[in-house]
Amino acid sequence: MSFLSVSGEKIVDADGKQVILRGAGLGGWMNMRSCTPHQLLLTGYPGREFQIRAALARVVGKDKSEFFFEKFLEYFFTEADAKFYKSLGLNCIRIAFNYRHFEDDMNPRVLKESGFRHLDRVINLCSQYGIYTVLDMHTAPGGQNCDWHSDSPTHVAAFWEHKDFQDRTVWLWSELAKHYKDNPWIAGYNPLNEPTDPSQEQLIKVYDRIHDAIRAHDTKHILFWDGNTFASDFSHFGDAHKRWTNSAYSIHDYSVFGFPDAPAKYEGTAEQARRLKRSFEKKMEWMKERGLAVWNGEWGPVYARKEVDGDQTDAINEVRFHVLKDQLALYEEVKVGWSIWLYKDIGFQGMTYVSPETPYMKLLAPFLAKKQRLAIDAWGADDSTPELRAAYKPLEDFVERNIEPKYRDLYPQPHWPWKLRIARVARSILLAEYMVEEWAEYFRGKTEEELDAIAASFRFENCLKRDTLNDILTSTLV
Repeated sequence: MSFLSVSGEKIVDADGKQVILRGAGLGGWMNMRSCTPHQLLLTGYPGREFQIRAALARVVGKDKSEFFFEKFLEYFFTEADAKFYKSLGLNCIRIAFNYRHFEDDMNPRVLKESGFRHLDRVINLCSQYGIYTVLDMHTAPGGQNCDWHSDSPTHVAAFWEHKDFQDRTVWLWSELAKHYKDNPWIAGYNPLNEPTDPSQEQLIKVYDRIHDAIRAHDTKHILFWDGNTFASDFSHFGDAHKRWTNSAYSIHDYSVFGFPDAPAKYEGTAEQARRLKRSFEKKMEWMKERGLAVWNGEWGPVYARKEVDGDQTDAINEVRFHVLKDQLALYEEVKVGWSIWLYKDIGFQGMTYVSPETPYMKLLAPFLAKKQRLAIDAWGADDSTPELRAAYKPLEDFVERNIEPKYRDLYPQPHWPWKLRIARVARSILLAEYMVEEWAEYFRGKTEEELDAIAASFRFENCLKRDTLNDILTSTLV
């Protein structure tokens, strides 16, 4: 088995044959994103990973809490998952991980060897089935972006404001490179997921440092560099590519047509197709001008659910699958690899999802319904109800009256227009934080046997398959 490498615009094997990496993201596993833009109902958690872990420990005790999360990590991806994944013809999986598995904030730069246990296990399982992996640091110290999936307690990306956060990230990548330098089934490293550097200057300096730290130990693996502003903007990368060896560049190509707040129903009209293509091509412009390799590290629509969307579910999903097919056609036309978001969740976007009949889903059904009613999650939440409008419209009106238009749209606009900023801070940060303790209370009094059964809800055998999505992905690979 040989390492993959970058040759011009292509990723190739040792014989120089192009290898197009196609697959999905393994999110919500070693980075338990809850109400994030990419993972609305992945696990049903409110708040951030560090908050829910602390809350569960307070309710059931440290030992039981650690037991539950250990079993969750064990069951979430097993050999059955790898076997099914390979059966679809997919050849790569992007593994999102949280730095907290390898380092504690109160004990920085002391490597937690335990962090490698499950990551090694899944990498090895995938290799047994001929599946490459890409290691994605989804959460860096301090939060490299202003969204919840960076596991930061606020909407401020403090990573860019404190050098020590950056130093720790460079150190951790050095340790990861030492550990994985000889594993050819790892296609490469994705050093920072969706950075949002408001200065547009620090990102390249940090990438330079990460590059050098990795290359001091590992010259073989590909480095997949996300663009700034949620992997969409490479306009400030300059001539950095001349310094970075064996590198590809990762865009994230979510389309607004694949989400509930789409500007219009997607029907594949000439104008809609043009918009879809233009969004994709614009993100690749810097790379195409320089003849560099591109990889689409995240993309994909979200899907309606019977319990929320009722009789409209099938019609909504027909539209979403139309978007999916048209995006896939764009990628295949130019032979750009992709990693759809995502492999497994609890029913919103995953290729597989936890059955409603499992202990986890039955236990948390009232809580999940409340989260939906209060629009805690960012994507798919309906904030137009009278209850929510009565709560949040006065705040929007207050801002509109008192803040001049030129000051409202702060970076990273247009990803965070001012009304969406209010919603994210008020609902998905503040209100979600209150709900963390409520979530944990559902586990009060549970025995280890019961906690094991709840965690086992995430086993492949207890999951359903989104067959239409999987069939579309498979048909592309023929």
